[in-house]
Amino acid sequence: MAGLSGEIRLRRVADQVDLSTTRVRTEDWPTQATDTIVKVVGTASSKVTGPVTTAARALVFGLFTAILGTAVITLLSILAVRVANNYLPDSVLGEEHVWAAHVLIGLVFSILALLLWRKTKPRADEA
Repeated sequence: MAGLSGEIRLRRVADQVDLSTTRVRTEDWPTQATDTIVKVVGTASSKVTGPVTTAARALVFGLFTAILGTAVITLLSILAVRVANNYLPDSVLGEEHVWAAHVLIGLVFSILALLLWRKTKPRADEA
């Protein structure tokens, strides 16, 4: 509010606090400040790095599982071809019948793929 003499007086916003009766511990303020900073940084760090760490772990473990799964499927299919080649009769297919083992294992994979394909549901826009 402007007074008559041109001076500006501010409105009172809050009551004055008498600090003479308030005890402030000043002997260990560096420790208190350090503890506060560590607490704030720890809270911010856990809120930011927690989800990022979880996502990174999921990505790494997912890639590891995919690579390991591919290797296992490849090795099992090689094993299946070799076992089938050993147990196919020579009298029916001849001495060189690796082609028949490949055809047999290919048929097994094709039948499995067709069974899985039948379980899929069409999309809404294709139905």
